[in-house]
Amino acid sequence: MKKNFFDTFSDWAACFTGSPGAFIGASILVIIWAATGPLFKFSEVWQMVINTGTTIVTFLMVFLIQKAQNKDSKAIQIKLNELIAAHENASNRIVDIEDLTEEELDELHKFYEKIGKLPKKAAGSPGTRSIDSQAESS
Repeated sequence: MKKNFFDTFSDWAACFTGSPGAFIGASILVIIWAATGPLFKFSEVWQMVINTGTTIVTFLMVFLIQKAQNKDSKAIQIKLNELIAAHENASNRIVDIEDLTEEELDELHKFYEKIGKLPKKAAGSPGTRSIDSQAESS
């Protein structure tokens, strides 16, 4: 599977920025900046260097973090969908729940909390605790 430049770069950047080396490098830059304060008489320009640099890095990192988050979320959803598809008693209606509204998700959450509190006999065997089996018994 061929990745485009942005995918390759964002994967590398996410790995690099989460590494101990990146943290140490950033820490060293801050120490150097702080140490040069007396040399520049703690001027506004000296302060603007760190402010501008960190603002630019933070702005760009937001997009890289969101890219990594989207990729991870999609991969987790696919894995969960496979688990649902592999279990014969699971409800296929659950596969696309990420498209529901927040209120609809809250209702489903409450439904599963109720099922979780039921004794096994009242809720059926663990394989019949899906939303489909509960709807059929209602």
